[in-house]
Amino acid sequence: MRLLISLIAGALFGGGLFVSGMTDTRKVQGWLDVFGDWDPTLAFVMGGAILPMLLAWRLTEGRKPLAGGSFPALPRPEMDHRLITGSVLFGMGWGLAGLCPGPAIASLSYGGVGGLIFLFAMLAGMAVAPRVGTQLDRLAATA
Repeated sequence: MRLLISLIAGALFGGGLFVSGMTDTRKVQGWLDVFGDWDPTLAFVMGGAILPMLLAWRLTEGRKPLAGGSFPALPRPEMDHRLITGSVLFGMGWGLAGLCPGPAIASLSYGGVGGLIFLFAMLAGMAVAPRVGTQLDRLAATA
């Protein structure tokens, strides 16, 4: 049952990314081009994601998922060097490629070499990130 729920949720998420234009690199880069040919339509996509998630966090307090396990804890509110570094790298990758991890995986379903290159670069970055994080922690501890 849990796998079926995961499959349905993943398909719904991927379909939503496609319909919203998040898998179209030109649309994403148009959103980021504030001083050029700016495309504000992704603001509705973000609002359509942030507002329901805010409600979902509130509704899950003190409850258990139907498929077992537990809901994840709220993220830590403090800003540290890991959050800032990760946000900068994520933003740079999103701006350069026009994709982030979810849309990159969803875009694989309709082909294209660019999506595969991005996926391999993303996986390489994920493999290297723990080592870089450890080094950043050491640098922060000595500072």
